Amino acid sequence: MQEILNFLGSIPWWGWIIVAIALVAIRDIFFQKKHTISHNFPVIGHFRYMLESIGPELRQYLVANNREELPFNRIERGWIYASAKQENNYEGFGTDRDIYTHQYIFINNAMIPYKVKKEHPNKDDKTFLPCAKVMGLPKNRKRPFRPRSVVNVSAMSFGSLSAKAIESLNKGCGLSGAYHNTGEGGLSPYHSNGADVVFHFGTGYFGVRDAQGNFSMEKMKTLVNDNPFIRAIEVKLSQGAKPGKGGVLPGKKITPEIAKIRGVEVGKDVLSPSTHTAFNNVPELVDFVEDIANETGLPVGIKAAIGKLDQWEELAKIMKNTGKGPDFITIDGGEGGTGAAPPAFADHVSLPWVYGFSDVYKLFQKHGLCDQVVFIASGKLGFPAKAAMAFAMGADCINVAREAMMSIGCIQAQICHTNKCPAGVATQKKWLQNGINIPLKSERLNQYFRTFRKELLDITHAAGYEHPSQFNMDDVDISLGDKNLTQTLADTYMYHKEKVDFDSMQVLKDCEHIGSIDNGKLNTNND
Repeated sequence: MQEILNFLGSIPWWGWIIVAIALVAIRDIFFQKKHTISHNFPVIGHFRYMLESIGPELRQYLVANNREELPFNRIERGWIYASAKQENNYEGFGTDRDIYTHQYIFINNAMIPYKVKKEHPNKDDKTFLPCAKVMGLPKNRKRPFRPRSVVNVSAMSFGSLSAKAIESLNKGCGLSGAYHNTGEGGLSPYHSNGADVVFHFGTGYFGVRDAQGNFSMEKMKTLVNDNPFIRAIEVKLSQGAKPGKGGVLPGKKITPEIAKIRGVEVGKDVLSPSTHTAFNNVPELVDFVEDIANETGLPVGIKAAIGKLDQWEELAKIMKNTGKGPDFITIDGGEGGTGAAPPAFADHVSLPWVYGFSDVYKLFQKHGLCDQVVFIASGKLGFPAKAAMAFAMGADCINVAREAMMSIGCIQAQICHTNKCPAGVATQKKWLQNGINIPLKSERLNQYFRTFRKELLDITHAAGYEHPSQFNMDDVDISLGDKNLTQTLADTYMYHKEKVDFDSMQVLKDCEHIGSIDNGKLNTNND
């Protein structure tokens, strides 16, 4: 035995490297059967898999140019990061974008911009920008709601995002006056830190389900009564990343905390069906919306990605004939998605926002319903110019998801579905979440939203308007990519949006239904 130890001790350090390489080569050739490359090219074949595993990072930081990456390029991410950190978010030496490319946006400025007078609300607060419409007011809901911010956090649930990420988003919304959509994972303690909340649920009815997994009106009423900061309710019909598809939450991911919030059993797989059990058709959907609104007193809306239009036509006709239906409609673009989805769904099912929204808006316009509904836009619209285009097309508010995630630290690693998010945003691993400093990150969301609203207002004033709701379809041109020609949104999508009833920013500020104030406390004038 001593002789063996002496022999091993006499081997130099580089000899051990040779031994290790030889063992790997023997394993590759004679034992492993899964990988052809490492079998045919022992040892060096492993470098191929190593480079493949870090390929996205190499392309993101070393290979791709500033405007090349998807879903968000380096310039877009840089603007969000700089805005959130209150750093210089300008660019020098002119634009580096190809302004002749297909579907490039041109906002038509006025010869004489809008002038903010001394007594104007934006004189002291250049970020004050409420929604021009009031949710629920046309249908006389008991508790109407005017969002204090036109830019808000879209549906992202606790479970999909980490506890610290949700708390950072909620506190940031409270600081900026925005509302926070819960996503379909139920209302968690992390949603209760100062912001107005839109309670969102889907086919799993998490947080408002009975023992059999069906919708419970009693639990909904209790939830709303116990949490007065819930200002509206959103029923998810579908979402941009995977419309028409359900999902499974594995039992191993269901902690006691998540089980309590969602109303499910610990350790047991939970199915989110592809369809609702509370209603089976459009008339039943309308009745369902009305029942919730009547029982809770809150505005109730629906969220959907857009494909076929026949059922939307049916919905519009019912709303026209009965005066019933959703108070707001969130149109989610097929380009969206913050969690996991099959590529076939994420890449090919449902229309991009600009096509889906224009189709639905024209249907509601045809039936004279546009003034009865608050239209919320969602789908890579977290930038001032894109938001201006959305308002020109008829949107009343913007919901942002991935852009909000980036403001609190997301680096677009695109591994949200693996539970290994390096920024701690889209993971349930505690040690990865530890890097999130909640006070710092909440302030960064606050600053991103305020910068967004300020720059959107700057664009609005440059176009000669006081509020983005005044944008119309002739204020924005789109490049056709053909002989360098452009045409207006009106000519491109073949409609003119309905004029929004807007008096002045001061009227919005004085509204009794306006949402939370800027320090995160609730506006007590609403109830």
